Amino acid sequence: MIRFMLCQDGKTESGGTELLATWREKPASWLWIDLQDEPVASETELLVGQLGLDEHAVTEAQRPRHPPGFHAFPDHIYLLSKPLTSDSEDLDFSTQQMALFAGQRLLVTRHNQYSRFIVTLQQRFTEQGCAGESPLSVTAAIARRVADRYGKILLDLEHRLDEVEDLLFESRSDRLMQELVSYNTALHKMRRILAYHTNAYRRLRDHFAASTTPHWHDEFDDIHALMERFHSLAELYQNVISDLVEGYISLNAHNLNQIMKVLTIVTVIFVPLSLLVGIYGMNFENIPELRSPNGYYVLLGVMLSIAAGLLYIFRRVRWL
Repeated sequence: MIRFMLCQDGKTESGGTELLATWREKPASWLWIDLQDEPVASETELLVGQLGLDEHAVTEAQRPRHPPGFHAFPDHIYLLSKPLTSDSEDLDFSTQQMALFAGQRLLVTRHNQYSRFIVTLQQRFTEQGCAGESPLSVTAAIARRVADRYGKILLDLEHRLDEVEDLLFESRSDRLMQELVSYNTALHKMRRILAYHTNAYRRLRDHFAASTTPHWHDEFDDIHALMERFHSLAELYQNVISDLVEGYISLNAHNLNQIMKVLTIVTVIFVPLSLLVGIYGMNFENIPELRSPNGYYVLLGVMLSIAAGLLYIFRRVRWL
């Protein structure tokens, strides 16, 4: 699906390929072309053949998987990002690939899946006009939106981690451990994506010199700082989760050691007692002690003395 939107004198006009001719005839206008899940051949013919965009950048944008990046060309810039899909609201997220080509009078957005934000932007332009807007302002809005959506997931996670931290050492539930491990895996994936975005946005910011284009330099610097902050936040939360998991494992290991210590004490006490019981339970004909009228009581006394002595020793070595 291709959507054409022409902006001139603060007003927008939507249509088809006929807007290309209007755009070329009116130097004061700018054109927004939004491509969603278009055939590669027709897309390449439009972007490279008719609009003159860099062929290598277009080919890169058409690949199913490619890390976010930025390239600058004499008459346009190219930004490849991985925004969250419209239905991603938590760490069980998925991404789509979105490419932006922005020049003085042209903006091209390319993506394979539905983008709620782009549809919302175009509806706003249709209803309210496009006064004060430009290809770069839309690029900045999309880049900021990409950062904000990752940030929202991370900020929501903070509250959940506080809850899990309180519950983990009270209930020691395996379900909470599984939840933390899934968070850790998702954060590892998110950190990698955010690292690519941070580098791409830094290059985008540096492309606009502070001396000649201070407005865009400051705008993209702010977006880069935002993305860098969220990348650091993802790293921080991953460290917090690792500490919680290690603490949980250490606590379980300590509890297991305590249980093993109790079992060891019981075993050490009952081994000699079992030996005595086994000896006098052999039923040999010649066991002199069996003929003693007080043998039973003597044996019980010996067994109690052994048990008491061992308990005293364990007490002295602070095992009890």
